[in-house]
Amino acid sequence: MPTLRIEAQRDAATGLFFLEVFLPAGSDTPFISTAPRYSSAAAAEQDLIATLTAAANRPRRA
Repeated sequence: MPTLRIEAQRDAATGLFFLEVFLPAGSDTPFISTAPRYSSAAAAEQDLIATLTAAANRPRRA
């Protein structure tokens, strides 16, 4: 069962995409949203994956 849900949305004012993160996954309102800065939903999703990957691979301090 998913614990979070991520959706790309188009901003009506700018035409750019932003991401909404829902936690828990079944929530009606987003836990957090990004700024509308992506040219496509795919670009927004790829940026999120790259950000999560970079954070997960960062060395932890002892």
